[in-house]
Amino acid sequence: MLFPLLQTDSLEALAESLNQAAEATPAAQPTEMTESLWSMFTMGGPLMWVLLALSILAIYLIGRKWWVLKNASKIDPHFMQDIRDYLTEGKTKSAITLCRKYDNPVARMIETGIGRMGRPMADIQSAIENIGNVEVARLEKGLPLLATIAGGAPMIGFLGTVMGMVQAFFNMSKAGNNIDITLLSGGIYTAMLTTVGGLIVGIIAYFGYNWLTSKVSDLVYKMESSTMEFIDIVINETAEEK
Repeated sequence: MLFPLLQTDSLEALAESLNQAAEATPAAQPTEMTESLWSMFTMGGPLMWVLLALSILAIYLIGRKWWVLKNASKIDPHFMQDIRDYLTEGKTKSAITLCRKYDNPVARMIETGIGRMGRPMADIQSAIENIGNVEVARLEKGLPLLATIAGGAPMIGFLGTVMGMVQAFFNMSKAGNNIDITLLSGGIYTAMLTTVGGLIVGIIAYFGYNWLTSKVSDLVYKMESSTMEFIDIVINETAEEK
């Protein structure tokens, strides 16, 4: 009976020690992390609010342009073949109805070209190019602003860095011979935080701009390819009529 008693006592002692250790160890509080981030943000100075506004604007522009480009790219892969079939059969109204079914640049350009059929080829090409230029400008709307944020946010962060260092040296000059490291810490803290904030916003905007630009380029290539295919259809139809 001695060993079971010893085992029971040992287990009870172990459980009690674990409970004491758990009580002594402070539980991690999510609010502490939130307060820490908020204090870091406020220590960055007023320029952190500017960077916050730029980050929100950059994320909005990236999301909005992604949605616009996604909708602009939606089209039936057999669209041009259906247009060719309709025009070959002389069903011009059906071809226009098919174009109006899709709300994207390719369909609007082809619809414009169909509406100019019967005119000289130069007029047809000019009308399609004009619509294409309008559509490309619409697709690129907002991208210059995103590029400005990508370049401007790090500069604002650097401005905060300079302001923080100026503040640190100003505090040193006022202290005279009683220079303390705490006089420098506040200014350096502000300098580093604004630099980090500016770089984060700039990186997000930069990668978002390049990604959206590649999407626009892909869509422009699709528009040009569809235009060339349509011009080929019109040329064949004109040659057959002659």
